[in-house]
Amino acid sequence: MQKRDYLIILYDYYGELLSEDNKKYFEDYYFDNLSLSEIAENNNISRNAVHKHIKTSETKLNYFEEKLLLYKKNMEMKEKINNIKDENIKKIIENILEG
Repeated sequence: MQKRDYLIILYDYYGELLSEDNKKYFEDYYFDNLSLSEIAENNNISRNAVHKHIKTSETKLNYFEEKLLLYKKNMEMKEKINNIKDENIKKIIENILEG
């Protein structure tokens, strides 16, 4: 998995734990595909400040996953569910987890 995809997944799990500025710059960069210069110009800050916010967000997202392991545990659980042979039980478990 590419680093970009991994960070976006982590953002889905932990994005609400970031500051509003960090969320905004992360979303502009990763979701809206804006360059650092474009983000800086749109927000009236330096390109370096944008870079710092994005790197801080990346560091925090990785830290949260390192400590909480929500993504890892979710992937392990999905793998175990996929290994269940009984389709009825598999459906019941998937419905419980979705709901």
